Amino acid sequence: MTVAERSPEAARPGLLSALRELALVAALFLVYKVGRVAADGHVDEAFRNARTVWDVERLLRLPSELTIQHSLLGWRTLIEVANTYYAYVHFPATAACLIWLYLYRPAHYRWTRNVLTLLTGTALLVHFVIPLAPPRMLTETGMLDLGHLYGPAVYGNPQTDHLSNQYAAMPSLHFGWALVVAVALMAAIGGRHRALWLLHPAATLLVIVATGNHYWLDAIAAALLTAAAYVLLRQHRPAEIEAPPATTSIPRQRATPPAAPSR
Repeated sequence: MTVAERSPEAARPGLLSALRELALVAALFLVYKVGRVAADGHVDEAFRNARTVWDVERLLRLPSELTIQHSLLGWRTLIEVANTYYAYVHFPATAACLIWLYLYRPAHYRWTRNVLTLLTGTALLVHFVIPLAPPRMLTETGMLDLGHLYGPAVYGNPQTDHLSNQYAAMPSLHFGWALVVAVALMAAIGGRHRALWLLHPAATLLVIVATGNHYWLDAIAAALLTAAAYVLLRQHRPAEIEAPPATTSIPRQRATPPAAPSR
């Protein structure tokens, strides 16, 4: 009997499991959004922390976010592409990765889901403790809000936007989630060219810095938290690349040719 011939009762446990996982992932995204709003820190403290981060990066001789942003200013199309990537790739790419893993690499799905949950929860705690204004708000440095100037814009005026916490720049979950997606697909698919999945976090890093939404240190903090999550959950990592789930079927037996009559 093939999968298509199975009774509705046999398929129901799989459907219920999928619905439970969907509800769990939806709850994770909801906690992420609600937690960011709840973690809306004091504005003065957020700007003090932002200036400290900016000064520390200069002491560490990290490339200036201003230089990266200025390299885009002569290319309006690239600015719009960067803003679009920031606005519309973050959630869909993560969701698509989780759905694919759930369908074709269940053990890698559970591992990745747990890493994302631990990373997101830890990041929200940092948002509570260290409110941080993004570089696009440090107008004295020359940084611009490219989303607001060129679109599409993700955030509104900080004074009237009550749907998001704009003072939660560190760590960057945009970069952290992109890194998890890349690691998950590298581990689940393998192959000679698996390192190409790292293009997603690399592009995300350039986008979040060039658009003025994050500092380099935001991405570094996200990378460290991601690494810590993988270390803590290392026992949950699948031992090897999984084979795609096989369809349930009963192989047909070959008909045995009749024995030759005895003479």
